[in-house]
Amino acid sequence: MTQPGYDAVAERYSEAFPTPYQTPLERHVVAAFADLVRERTLEGIVLDVGCGLGHVTADLAGRGLDVVGVDPSREMLEIARRNYPELRFVQDDAQLESMNLGGQSVAAVLARCSLIHLPPSDVPNVLAGWAVRMAPGALVAVAGQTTDSVGEVSEFDHAVAPAWRWHPDRLAEALSEAGFEEVWRTISRPDAHHSFPELHLVARRRCWV
Repeated sequence: MTQPGYDAVAERYSEAFPTPYQTPLERHVVAAFADLVRERTLEGIVLDVGCGLGHVTADLAGRGLDVVGVDPSREMLEIARRNYPELRFVQDDAQLESMNLGGQSVAAVLARCSLIHLPPSDVPNVLAGWAVRMAPGALVAVAGQTTDSVGEVSEFDHAVAPAWRWHPDRLAEALSEAGFEEVWRTISRPDAHHSFPELHLVARRRCWV
């Protein structure tokens, strides 16, 4: 299977996905996450990791959050900046190694269908790297394709880039080991828009790692 990468398909991706969400559940989950961030009156910025075309970044900004979109794809960010010139976008990957926060704290991280593209062995270090940037109570939301096979992390055929499906409990365990505790999760079944079950998992930074 040919996987061209997001730079190669950015314009086609933009045409195929002109809106932030494919289902009402996806929209409501992100809205609930934004509500949690606001209710906790957490100081700092929200990072939309793997922001792609910037649609969800714009939605979060419209919900009153100080948000920065982060993505490794130059071409996807070019479209995001063209569509949302008032927002801030940074080219970086989930490690956030080149992110200059200028002394700002991180109130929350949203990673929708972005951690799925990391080799599973890299995910614990990424989560731990987020944790050290976040104060106790700060929030993380991770979303992506999942599996019903308990404890499994399995590679699957993705049209654009290598990707892995994490069982919900396995992802919750990885978050816990990095210093987060689960707040809630949703799991939706395959439908016309999704070939696999889809997971949204929200966790908060613990007072200790």
